[in-house]
Amino acid sequence: MMQSFSDTQGRHISYLRVSVTDRCDMRCVYCMSEDMVFLPRDDVLSFEEMERLCGVFIRSGVRRMRITGGEPLVRRDVLGFFTSLGTWLGRPAGQPGLDELTLTTNGSLLAEYADGLRRAGVRRVNVSLDSLDPARFAAVTRRGKLDKTLAGVKAARAAGLDVRINTVAMAGVNDDEFDDLIRWCGEVGTDLCLIETMPMGNVGEDRAERYLPLSRVRTDLARRWTLEPVAHRTGGPARYVRIAETGRRLGFITPMTHNFCDTCNRVRLSCTGTLYTCLGQEDQCDLRGPLRDGATDTMLTRLIADAVARKRKGHDFLIDPAVRERGPARLMSVTGG
Repeated sequence: MMQSFSDTQGRHISYLRVSVTDRCDMRCVYCMSEDMVFLPRDDVLSFEEMERLCGVFIRSGVRRMRITGGEPLVRRDVLGFFTSLGTWLGRPAGQPGLDELTLTTNGSLLAEYADGLRRAGVRRVNVSLDSLDPARFAAVTRRGKLDKTLAGVKAARAAGLDVRINTVAMAGVNDDEFDDLIRWCGEVGTDLCLIETMPMGNVGEDRAERYLPLSRVRTDLARRWTLEPVAHRTGGPARYVRIAETGRRLGFITPMTHNFCDTCNRVRLSCTGTLYTCLGQEDQCDLRGPLRDGATDTMLTRLIADAVARKRKGHDFLIDPAVRERGPARLMSVTGG
């Protein structure tokens, strides 16, 4: 019987998020600074190294895997990585394998990759989209083009992929668009997930001024939409309702207003081989060094197990007008979304 990774709170790790690059073709205001200095290529794991580490996790009980970045689709030959991981899908019950392989993307290259992702075994993607207004979209992403992301969503739906739109809720930026996003998602056949901004790293923006509690947003939306409770879960922290008028789901990710750490089943592997056991803590474990120094899979498994055992009870995010922000110094793009 497989021995799964678990912590002192009795939480079992069944979900791994893997960042394949810190690079991105956008510079979203809540994720990156505008003048980014990216990692030297030698610091980034090869796909072969990533595949080996992923295999260690899968053989120890990970059943869901999400590929993130930066923007994962900007990395050359990334489709081959998806294809290799896809061989873990559909294995007999009781054997190590994946139940799901998913992707988070800004959608700029999704039109090019959607069919290949489907062939590799991906059935669901999350697309970051914070505005349907081209000028506002460009301002939030600092260099993105809305038409490319919308074309990516259309191509993903045409390829038979389920799509969830991820929208970071920002006061004074896009808080007047939630109704339009709900309508549009209903029209194109996607779910929508609103996300509270998180204080991670210096991005050159005052996130305290932009912070928008989703408890307030949900109360406001309920005045115009029929929000029906559903038990739907995707393995992550989102909590869903069904919008009766569109038939689509609306999710809320609330790291600030409603702590969901008691059910956390996730860890993150960065493109440098650093294991982060919590998005909101600085705890980390270097796997690249031992991997390149010849560590066996048994040794890597023990390193991961020890790191997970130290996983903290919860994150420590804070956004408050008096103290401004409290959170990890690293950027979101370093950890992986």
